[in-house]
Amino acid sequence: MSYNDVTHHSADDHNHDHDHAEHGPAKGLMRWVTTTNHKDIGTLYLWFSLIMFFIGGAMALVIRAELFQPGIQIVDPMFFNSMTTMHAIVMIFGVVMPAFVGLANWMIPMMIGAPDMALPRLNNWSFWIMPFAFTIMLSTLFMDSGGPAGGWTLYPPLVLQMGDSFAYVIFAIHFLGISSVMGSINIVATIFNMRPPGMTFMKMPMFVWTWLITAYLLIATIPVFAGAVTMLLTDRFFGTSFFSAAGGGDPVMFQHIFWFFGHPEVYILILPAFGIVSSIIPTFARKPLFGYDSMVYATASIAFLSFIVWAHHMFTTGMPLAGELFFMFSTMMISVPTGVKVFNWVATMWRGSMTFETPMLFAIGFVIMFTVGGLSGLMLAITPADIQYHDTYFVVAHFHYVLVPGAIYSLMAATYYWLPKWTGNMYDEKLGKMHFWISTVFVNVLFFPMHFVGLAGMPRRIPDYSLQFADWNMIATIGAFGFGFSQLMFVYIIVKSIRGGEKATSEVWEGARGLEWTVASPAPYHTFETAPDIQPSTVTR
Repeated sequence: MSYNDVTHHSADDHNHDHDHAEHGPAKGLMRWVTTTNHKDIGTLYLWFSLIMFFIGGAMALVIRAELFQPGIQIVDPMFFNSMTTMHAIVMIFGVVMPAFVGLANWMIPMMIGAPDMALPRLNNWSFWIMPFAFTIMLSTLFMDSGGPAGGWTLYPPLVLQMGDSFAYVIFAIHFLGISSVMGSINIVATIFNMRPPGMTFMKMPMFVWTWLITAYLLIATIPVFAGAVTMLLTDRFFGTSFFSAAGGGDPVMFQHIFWFFGHPEVYILILPAFGIVSSIIPTFARKPLFGYDSMVYATASIAFLSFIVWAHHMFTTGMPLAGELFFMFSTMMISVPTGVKVFNWVATMWRGSMTFETPMLFAIGFVIMFTVGGLSGLMLAITPADIQYHDTYFVVAHFHYVLVPGAIYSLMAATYYWLPKWTGNMYDEKLGKMHFWISTVFVNVLFFPMHFVGLAGMPRRIPDYSLQFADWNMIATIGAFGFGFSQLMFVYIIVKSIRGGEKATSEVWEGARGLEWTVASPAPYHTFETAPDIQPSTVTR
């Protein structure tokens, strides 16, 4: 959408009666506890996510410190298993998902011209449930029976050997699920009901589209996960045997139920990232997004296919040959719409007037390294090959390439891209570029060697290993500490921008398209109290 596509009001028009106390934010702590403003709640989600990023990162550094050399070095194996499990749960449910929900809260109303989210009180609840749930989850590490130690997949029978803290873990997971479903319902309701006249579905920014589809995935899959963990709970405490072979149950059934949630979950963690990158690349290439329609259809195709590929995680469980073939080919099919997206991003950059500000660097880093992760995923889709790769560090390398230079990089790109709109101040560009290059060097030093030790046969989730894997593990650990500590720079850049700096204009980036760039920077506490007039001219292309 060009800057002139909207009959926009001056900052004074938006702010005309915000001077009155009742229209502005309340003061003090209670503002944040009781707020129903989408910008406040988005900010809460983003800060919560950043704090959890460092908690989950600290757990990762415990894992890597233990694996620096062969032998049991620092922690006992049970605690090591707790760290691998909790690291994954924290990073997935406490970092990536809340950060994307935070961005959705901040940006979707501004992108579609809505005054707020459709269900503001529900919005407040869906955030505040989350810190409560993670407090319960993390408290299990201090209980006598220890935290969960069966992998984030919580496979029985191993996970059923936990002590009484197991009930707390399941309770926390239920609350996290409730939070996600409430947030998703709110996003769907907002996108369907709060668009002004003229903002048709095929004029919505890609970030809004990817979140709409992600919200449906969450609403469809979270209850399945809730059912699976409830069955685990009754097996552990109430004498049922859903997953106990001794009582006629089947532990493999849990894997089917879990991965029916777990595979769409993978796309829940990456689809909003696609939307972010589809917003950033056109801005810095000075060109409209190539193939907008095909991007929308590709996103929907990925979401549909994500429901019919779950058992590719289970090739080693002894499924029938017909099942192996079906899941192998359906998994390979997902690479087609994903390939369409990568092609469209590259085509958008092709012969564009590109500049390489920090958001663009993170977006390009995302495209390249996410593609590396996607290609190793295609290798894992091939059943006979996967039987060799399964539960090795090759799998760890694959999904970390998708989730760290993938999802996390997109979140960093989004932060740099929209931070001037949030704070009214530009961030330090030189420090931002340093943060990108240091992170990119270390993230590859950390995860690329895992392909080699995985192909050589090193199993995942083990605290000790034989001498042949020692050199690459040492290099990976050095990468982990380098990457982890370089994120302190990210926090410094954010805080520095909040406290001051060069003032941002409304448009912030030359050539940026979208309604959010038509309001003042920092964005007023209430935007679009009067619906913006969307011209019939195309908005997103």
